[in-house]
Amino acid sequence: MTNWTASPITGTFGAEVGGAMLRDLTDGSAINALLCEHLVLVFRGQHLTHAEQSKVARLMGEVTPAHPVVPGHPDFPEILELDGNQGGKNARWHTDVTFVPTPPAASVLVADSVPPFGGDTQWSDARTAYATLHVALRDAIDQLEAVHRIAPLAYWGEPFDSALGRHDAQQLLDDAAKVPPVLHPMVRIHPVTGRRSLFVNPGFTTHVAGLSRIESEHLLKLLYEHLAQPELTLRHRWQLGDVVMWDNRATLHYAVDDYGTVDRRMRRITLRGSEAVGPSGATSHVVLDPMLAIR
Repeated sequence: MTNWTASPITGTFGAEVGGAMLRDLTDGSAINALLCEHLVLVFRGQHLTHAEQSKVARLMGEVTPAHPVVPGHPDFPEILELDGNQGGKNARWHTDVTFVPTPPAASVLVADSVPPFGGDTQWSDARTAYATLHVALRDAIDQLEAVHRIAPLAYWGEPFDSALGRHDAQQLLDDAAKVPPVLHPMVRIHPVTGRRSLFVNPGFTTHVAGLSRIESEHLLKLLYEHLAQPELTLRHRWQLGDVVMWDNRATLHYAVDDYGTVDRRMRRITLRGSEAVGPSGATSHVVLDPMLAIR
């Protein structure tokens, strides 16, 4: 068995992992355990090929198609290629693909080309964010659910990236219209650790079910500001060969768009997750009531 070493990155989450090369991995259980503990894992100097990335991901769990509406790599359909000069930017806090009933459990991201400046990725610790809220607020949101739906242009941040043409935008909009909204508990119980975390994000959460527009917008704004506090985030400076994994059930992330038009290319694989379960027993499901879905 590999003796992985894990050095904490912040006081609450994240670890830089060493001790072996991921391409030599034969069992993903130890990495999965570290992921559940630290939420974000950084592996330096790995230089994984597409096939090696796919192998590592499959040892950790079941891979999903690259994305519900964006096509994957022609030879590796589970790999989503993110090219900053081809619309592959993500300058907004989000949790991957929460607009489906079973969002990904985790992601494996490989850096193929990194800019000489900028282009960092930030993560937010939704587990500690929940724990540090006032108990009265925790008790309130434990009972609430929120609607998530795909916002196709949200992937490119604001303002929308110039690499996205009108034809591309229309295609994304048409494809997104076929994906029904879902309802998730606002607090998620981790299926492995049993710990609670906030489960809302600015990229895909549209509103809180049952609340007025004023209540919903201000409650979500409060939670988003809380999640974005520097004390609850880490910032990763990419190097060639890096592999970063994160627990999608208890984190948000943000790809900082501060590198202009220089080259930045990443590739991501996501692992199949389960429906979210909240403290009240609420579980994720597709929204069928149009009066609830639309806001």
